[in-house]
Amino acid sequence: MARLHQDFSIVILTGAGTSAESGLDTFRGSSGGGGIWAQHNLEEVATPEAFAKDPDLVHAFYNARRAALFNVEPNAAHQALAKLEQAFAGNVTLVTQNVDDLHERGGSKSTIHMHGELRRARCTACDARFEWLDDLLVSSVCPSCQSVGGMRPDVVWFGEMPYQMGRIYELLEVCDLFAAIGTSGNVYPAAQFVHHAASHGAETYELNLEPTGSSRDFHRRAYGKASEIVPDWVESLLRGQRVS
Repeated sequence: MARLHQDFSIVILTGAGTSAESGLDTFRGSSGGGGIWAQHNLEEVATPEAFAKDPDLVHAFYNARRAALFNVEPNAAHQALAKLEQAFAGNVTLVTQNVDDLHERGGSKSTIHMHGELRRARCTACDARFEWLDDLLVSSVCPSCQSVGGMRPDVVWFGEMPYQMGRIYELLEVCDLFAAIGTSGNVYPAAQFVHHAASHGAETYELNLEPTGSSRDFHRRAYGKASEIVPDWVESLLRGQRVS
């Protein structure tokens, strides 16, 4: 690894595998076929068309996901990444595909939620966004424009553009190190982040429970439980940093 210094930039992408050990279901399970999408048809609950067709069903799906957050806690991987953000002399940007708030509860301060957040809602009438901890219903009233029936989870559905993509690509183009943690590497545009970062000179790492179809695209790889391999990796980075 190149010598780390105060201008060194790290971009970390996290996926569902980072939160799985906290007890949250992954949306795409392992090769065994688990995960939330094995239980639900995504066309019924995770598209704008689904919301227009049956908003009650969509709300019920996401209300259950939101309620589950009250029963889980951040794990050692979340805490280690927060430690890296706080203790590293250079710049660390955390980009997550997860819609949970475990990174924040683990101590991270500036996470980019490219797929939105379960504990936020937005209004389809005025596009205002709010923190929202309770159930969303068809009868929910927008706190901004007072319209009824247009409140939806502030999450990115299939067919919609992830949030802050311009900023993410700018960060990938100037980072010195890119790491993908707990992500399948199958979902675009996040799946192409490793190529974008590497093409601009970044060293790339994959940390995952097991190899993925994109493992060979990374310079370095480590496999195992996120709660074990991520703290070890963070400690190695902090030991190796040199402030110039």
